[in-house]
Amino acid sequence: MPSAKDLQTVSMSASDEPAVGGAQHGDAVTAAAAAVAATAAVESRPSTIYFDGKSNRKRSVTLRFADGLDILEQDSVVATWPYDAVRRADGPPEVLRLSCVAALPLARLEVHDAAARELVTTHCKSLDLGRGLETQAWRIVALSLAAVTSIALIVYYGIPIVAERLAPLVPAVIEDRIGEAVDQQVRAMFGSKLCSNAEGQAAFTSLVDKLRRAGGIEDRLDARVLSSSLPNAFALPGRKVYLLNGLLEKARSVDEVAGVLAHELGHVYYHHNMRKIIQNGGTSFLIGLLFGDITGSSAVIFAGQSLLDASYSRDAERDADGFAIDLMHKLGRSPKPLGEFLVRLTGREANTTISIFSSHPLTEARLARISGAARPSTGPEILSAAEWRALKAICQTPNR
Repeated sequence: MPSAKDLQTVSMSASDEPAVGGAQHGDAVTAAAAAVAATAAVESRPSTIYFDGKSNRKRSVTLRFADGLDILEQDSVVATWPYDAVRRADGPPEVLRLSCVAALPLARLEVHDAAARELVTTHCKSLDLGRGLETQAWRIVALSLAAVTSIALIVYYGIPIVAERLAPLVPAVIEDRIGEAVDQQVRAMFGSKLCSNAEGQAAFTSLVDKLRRAGGIEDRLDARVLSSSLPNAFALPGRKVYLLNGLLEKARSVDEVAGVLAHELGHVYYHHNMRKIIQNGGTSFLIGLLFGDITGSSAVIFAGQSLLDASYSRDAERDADGFAIDLMHKLGRSPKPLGEFLVRLTGREANTTISIFSSHPLTEARLARISGAARPSTGPEILSAAEWRALKAICQTPNR
């Protein structure tokens, strides 16, 4: 039998000795026939397939176990793989698929013959070296993907749910401190001048109180009018509501202003501001809240930016719109003027970065809902004509 270091092929041929006599001739013929049959049997076995890693061409080769694993094609060595560099690759159970760390990355051997597979296993002692590490690497990849997925689920689903549940539970003292800090940023952005015309302030206070009571908000509101040409209105933590004079000047009726303020009171009622701070701040805000550091300077700066830079979610806007619609109905007024006011402002102010539409995006669904809730006004005017005139002039200096 050939040595393990010899060529592992089977060569079958007839006897080379000359025939002697008829009997000897018959024996020779029989031996030759047997050799042909044996050769046919060997050739019918699946051959060893070699991929050189440069192309996808299959090459039928034989193996020779010498100083290394020689790969022969038509008796010529096309590659030699060091025994300790040969590795088992993934493949079907009936095929021994091999790679070599010293060859091209895509080079492969597919050994079909059972005897050849046994010789490979005998000579190549490092076949399974690193397969545990490969499995570990895949495990790390899988765990990493699971971690990323978990984080995404927490960000998009977990934190919003936590924010919704936690926002109403934030102590009033903490919300008030955040509101005071954000108030300073608002004053710096829109100007610190408060409109303080006495008659106008009285009319504004009357309007806000009627809306607050109709909306079921028990706590007092800190509602102000700021002297700014920007058409905007917004609510802040600590039950603070601001109306900018730019929006008041564009209003044609008290019901338009009342609808806008009612919408902002909806944000106050549902704690949308605190929910937005918790949601945008995520884990850092929750930890600060737990350890009492939420009123630190960094948290305050973040809170202000999160309120002034980010718009409300569609759910928050839908809730605030619903609150405004119900509130106006309770006062016997129609919410239709609110929708008309927003449409009128859209053409002029929709592209202004800090207009009311930057934080309260007007969608067709919102507009359709407000318009669909229109009904004839059956209640008294929210403000008298004189009060409405005084409110419109709230930022004007009274004549002496």
